[in-house]
Amino acid sequence: MVSDIIKEYPNEGELVVCTVKNVQNFGAFVTLDEYKNKEGFIHIAEVATGWVKRIKNHIKEKQKVVCKVLSVDAKKNHIDLSLKRVNEHQKRDKIQEWKNSHKSEKFLEMTAEKIGKTVSQAYSEFGNDLIKKYGSLYAAFEEAAVDINTLKNDGFKGEWLDAFEETAKQNITIPFVNIKGYITVQSFHPDGIKHIKESLLMGEKSEYDDVEIKVKYIGAPKYVITVKAPDYKIAEDELKKAVDRIEKSIKKEDSVFEFHRKLEE
Repeated sequence: MVSDIIKEYPNEGELVVCTVKNVQNFGAFVTLDEYKNKEGFIHIAEVATGWVKRIKNHIKEKQKVVCKVLSVDAKKNHIDLSLKRVNEHQKRDKIQEWKNSHKSEKFLEMTAEKIGKTVSQAYSEFGNDLIKKYGSLYAAFEEAAVDINTLKNDGFKGEWLDAFEETAKQNITIPFVNIKGYITVQSFHPDGIKHIKESLLMGEKSEYDDVEIKVKYIGAPKYVITVKAPDYKIAEDELKKAVDRIEKSIKKEDSVFEFHRKLEE
């Protein structure tokens, strides 16, 4: 990576992707894939929980592993690591983050080529600023794939934006989540049916282009409301807003409104 904000050493407690270099009876030596020319050591006591009779039953040379940084001694260029203190969930997330980092470097190279810049220039002119703003380059590409206006609204501008958006949309598929809830709506007004229909249509509106809200009749007086969004937080927020809009519209003296996360018999 050409980014000028790379750290020389990992922080204590950080999760790192490593390649096993040499396995001994007392532990294993590894290289840190995300830190150039840095090696670490996993003591046999940190390889697995319980007593380790044969270390090579747990770790092998050339294997990719995710470790937790226990300590860093920059003066001695020594890094102590633990394999056993990383659970499966953390391992999956870290490996995915590492893969995304490699992908984003390639995406930036593609973007730089489109605008006639070197990768180094791309990092200098906008890449490093994107990392500082969004936490990672891949996260910036994800934002661009969903809506390039997010970057523009955050103050980013320049000839590179169109190429950045094009690269993002060509190479990133945004995962969506779906959640649902159930509403009971009754209106005893003379034009109650019309009133309910108008209220439910208000519930289907969203300020986001990548959020889809639908209200479907499942049997009087019950409806299911579904929300499709880029992540659970947005989905939950949009579901709450939709329900609030419907309730505010329908809540009259001669009306009934209830919301439930599960369908009640």
